[in-house]
Amino acid sequence: MRDYIDAAAFKEMILCADAALHANIQAINDLNVFPVPDGDTGTNMGLTINNAVVELRKKDFDTVAAAAECVAGAMLRGARGNSGVILSLLFRGISRRLKGLETVGAAEFAGAMNDGVEAAYKAVMKPAEGTILTVSRLASAAAVKAAGKGADLEAALASAIEAGEEALEDTVNQNPVLKKAGVIDAGGKGYMVILTAILASLRGEIRSETMSTDSAAVREAAWGAGEVEVPEKNIFDTVYVVRKNDPNVDLMPLRLYLDSIGDSLVISDDDEIFKVHVHTDIPGAALTESQKYGALDIAKIENMRLQALDLLGGRAAKSTDDLAAIEDELEAMEGTAPAEQADGAVAPAEKEYGVVVVCAGAGMESMFRDLGVDGIVTGGQTMNPSTDDILREVNRTPASTVFVFPNNKNIIMAAEQCIPLTEKHVVVMPSKTVPQGISALLNFSPDESEESLVGAMGEAMGKVHTAMVTYAARDSDFGGHTIHAGEYLGLLDGALLGSYTALDTLFADLGKACEDLNPEFVTVFYGADVTQEDAEAVGASLTDALPEAEVSVVDGGQPVYYYMISIE
Repeated sequence: MRDYIDAAAFKEMILCADAALHANIQAINDLNVFPVPDGDTGTNMGLTINNAVVELRKKDFDTVAAAAECVAGAMLRGARGNSGVILSLLFRGISRRLKGLETVGAAEFAGAMNDGVEAAYKAVMKPAEGTILTVSRLASAAAVKAAGKGADLEAALASAIEAGEEALEDTVNQNPVLKKAGVIDAGGKGYMVILTAILASLRGEIRSETMSTDSAAVREAAWGAGEVEVPEKNIFDTVYVVRKNDPNVDLMPLRLYLDSIGDSLVISDDDEIFKVHVHTDIPGAALTESQKYGALDIAKIENMRLQALDLLGGRAAKSTDDLAAIEDELEAMEGTAPAEQADGAVAPAEKEYGVVVVCAGAGMESMFRDLGVDGIVTGGQTMNPSTDDILREVNRTPASTVFVFPNNKNIIMAAEQCIPLTEKHVVVMPSKTVPQGISALLNFSPDESEESLVGAMGEAMGKVHTAMVTYAARDSDFGGHTIHAGEYLGLLDGALLGSYTALDTLFADLGKACEDLNPEFVTVFYGADVTQEDAEAVGASLTDALPEAEVSVVDGGQPVYYYMISIE
């Protein structure tokens, strides 16, 4: 029996929790009820805790307080999706209670768990029961009760797990959506996997050094379900930034050249720089050609074929993240210390207001650039950016007040965590879709007060209805619809319109559903997997269904969603 934990034990507990969570990622993801492809709960929680593990492995700690503070800070910055943010808040509360403590016993740890729950509940605008919040609350309450009766640390955690498992099983009865699907809450399951691993580590039943995080579940979560695809051509994932020689330079010749030597091309630019993402077999040629337009600033090149083969072989895929250790070795050989990176540098304010948006797709990026945004965070459905990803763009924005548009309901909480992490004044506009963000920015006037801007943009967002067309990622029975994997899904303001085997039928139903909205403007943003010809046909179909509306068709280039439709 252990009566207390020290810093080394706390570190080992988190390492074991990370490994256990990663081994269960796919099982947790499979609990997600809604069948659309998304940034699944297990993946988001796994990426969040892994950010803490990366930091923990860099050093040893003298006190539990120092180790807990490291975990909380890393999780906060690495939080992805609502589940990841809530997990980070649970550990932030733990860190605050353990501040100043070298070792921790049952009463302190149970109280810290309870503080974590309080922090999470306070941060969630409308806490819902039958979720990770319920499971963590009842688990921590049981730990506090047991510790109050004199239980040691192991016994208190065992009580927490028993109560947490009961609460998890009951989530199916508390949440109507879960009850209909007959599944427990995914976030709650992830939390219990972590808590169970923490107790097993404390008892010495598991050790992080013998636990693999390269399981098939992890590989599937990283690469998508099914077989890992090994690319045979255009194998180098090449991303780089170039500082322009001329702010008005025409990049079309470069775009045509890069498209001729690779695929998956995305180029975004502003007056000072342009960013390139391309898959190619000759990354050197891409860099050389691009330097005709300016000075190379930073570049990343990864061999996707070797990464895929590593994953198939059960090995950790190498990435540019491994270069830090190599750089340290080289610098040490030269007798000099590696240069400090100014990654957290904050741009001085050159204006009152700036704007950062989250979106994916070359067309969407171009559209937001035309609307005058300062920073773009690549992300959205299936790829929720971390708090740190958003914070980086906020800090780069040369304004005293920065408006952030998450453009996805699962990214709003991650954006909100930026507020206390920067000296800039951050205003998160709770846009749930890209069309809402676009409409809001059409009403952005830098001459207005912050209060007026928030009111005007919020009102504009409220007038936008958004329709989405994607595919079913899994078989499901949802909202009275029997859904089969691969079918087209129609969504209107987040509600399922239906599942379809033919797009013509889907758009006929969508047109009827939109008649009652009496729209004046309809904009069809078509995705990366849709041809212009097919998109124009969809535009014509909606024009016939909504003759009073002005219908336009725009190349959004977004992934996941074949069509994203703004209805105003």
